[in-house]
Amino acid sequence: MKKFVIITGLSGAGKSSALKFFEDTGYYCIDNLPCTLIPDVIDFLEKAKRQKEKIAFTVDIREEEFFDHFEKSLDVLKEKNKKYTLIFLEANRDIIIRRFEETRRTHPLQKKGFVLKEAVDREREMLMDLKERSNIILDTSELTIWDLRNKLKDIFEEKTGMSVEIITFGFKYGMPSQLDLLFDVRFLPNPHYIEELRKLNGIDIRVKKFVLEKEDTKDFLLKLKDLLNFLIPLYEHEGKIYLVIGFGCTGGTHRSVVIGEEVKEMLGKKGYRVNINHRDIGKTV
Repeated sequence: MKKFVIITGLSGAGKSSALKFFEDTGYYCIDNLPCTLIPDVIDFLEKAKRQKEKIAFTVDIREEEFFDHFEKSLDVLKEKNKKYTLIFLEANRDIIIRRFEETRRTHPLQKKGFVLKEAVDREREMLMDLKERSNIILDTSELTIWDLRNKLKDIFEEKTGMSVEIITFGFKYGMPSQLDLLFDVRFLPNPHYIEELRKLNGIDIRVKKFVLEKEDTKDFLLKLKDLLNFLIPLYEHEGKIYLVIGFGCTGGTHRSVVIGEEVKEMLGKKGYRVNINHRDIGKTV
């Protein structure tokens, strides 16, 4: 069976870099495919015996009729029971603006009279429903091109099972935007208020012991394990292959890190591919 990947998302979020990754890894790639052609192209490529087995293409608002036709084409694919993976790339507003200013490129919506900041905000609003339909949502705000390639490589390498990314963070620095599941662990005892633990982080065995020995933590982890064992197979059944789970505490250094590491180990034992990103570790003491 051929594998189809559709890449879309915000202008300036890295769609061209993502498509280049797929091209380099053996996919047959099409840039800016007209939305109305998606079902026909997929039908044709499925029947073309000599074409490559893996196909990727980008679609975005450079196409004039994008919003009129893209979701209709996805509905047609669903009606025909065509399997595909839809990747949505996004980035922080200020990052997107900076990328356009540094490269001196014109945002597609600027051609319709919007100034750059208005164009970025308008596009994000217009793509909200499409983002909800995506199998994979990647925030490239803090990713280099090579970081993005490595993340895509991890998701699409030929292995079975869901790929899971765990992000631990501090609420004081803002929530990650790409989370599928969010758990606020600020109800757990805070090592920050223990003088000998304050300057350590959740990787340290002393901090781990302090957090994990509490009855509330033990109960939470048991219930969390049951919840994830219930939810993840449902996500897989719906075609999701990349799940982002966030654990937040106040500063992102102690409790969220401990819980994130425990969940990483737990999911790894279940056979899932798990990466963990301690986004804010070390920012607070």
